Amino acid sequence: MTDTLTIRRPDDWHLHLRDGDMLRAVLPFTADVFGRAIIMPNLTPPVACAADAAAYRNRIMAALPPRAAFEPLMTAYLTDGTDPDDLAQGHADGIFTAAKLYPAGATTNSDNGVTDLANIHAVLATMERIGMPLLVHGEVTDPAVDIFDREKVFIDRVLKPALEEFSALKVVFEHITTAEGVDFVRSAGANVAATITPHHLVINRNALFAGGMRPHMFCLPVAKRERHRLALRDAATSGEAAFFLGTDSAPHPVSAKETDCGCAGIFNAPSALEVYAQVFDDEGALDKLEAFASLNGPAFYGLTVNEGTVTLKRGERAADTLLTVGDEEVLAFDTGSAVGWRISA
Repeated sequence: MTDTLTIRRPDDWHLHLRDGDMLRAVLPFTADVFGRAIIMPNLTPPVACAADAAAYRNRIMAALPPRAAFEPLMTAYLTDGTDPDDLAQGHADGIFTAAKLYPAGATTNSDNGVTDLANIHAVLATMERIGMPLLVHGEVTDPAVDIFDREKVFIDRVLKPALEEFSALKVVFEHITTAEGVDFVRSAGANVAATITPHHLVINRNALFAGGMRPHMFCLPVAKRERHRLALRDAATSGEAAFFLGTDSAPHPVSAKETDCGCAGIFNAPSALEVYAQVFDDEGALDKLEAFASLNGPAFYGLTVNEGTVTLKRGERAADTLLTVGDEEVLAFDTGSAVGWRISA
């Protein structure tokens, strides 16, 4: 049994930083550990064009702690009216790393998202041509579809037909939550990959109702049955190149979580890498953590791996301190006592 694990510095391929005071409060948790992160564009208003993304990147860089070595990788929020030329130019200029597909109404700040894939046909054709990855929130919004089935239905109704038409399009199926999602990625070509969050590896849907309603365990896509959690753990710890780390850390004030219509999102940035380490340890796969956290993502995006390393040591994590942003509190993901790894250096 190893008590110390050193890996190449990891990246976070799915991250919400918000803006303003929230950005300044949560950014250090990621910048202290990860070399880069794919930054989600669902601000209000959304980051929909290259000029928006350049301005947002400048705000992130200004919020970094002194001497932090961290690179935000910006994404475009796709709408029915996205200009393919602006997208392509932003990608060529190094502003956009990827573009994000939110089905309209699927999750937080997604009301301006795409209402029908046919509306962005020219956008997808352009992205396929220039090799720009499409990042997908993979859920349908049809109210007739059960919320626990929305990912599975999205695969059949949207993702498979899209890849049949745009067979060379690079796609990241973000924060997959189902065995069907795992199977789809495994059966697809090398142009399809997926991110997996730490919380979906350790909770199933029972966590939402443990002794009462648990709003801080509510995220979208929502946690599923135990068989799906186990499928995710198998995929993450497999060493397969198609699966890599994406925390989907998504901070909200307590007041926005503990209300009659609470926001979806789990703020896991303070503990994410330690939680992943515990999962890989539990599965007897610590030797596969570096590939999942540090190697597979850069390979898919065509980037070099980070310089430097991160060292984890076996031992009890200190409890996360309560984060205060202005006059609001933000609660970190409750890992309980189940995580026996801590970042050492």
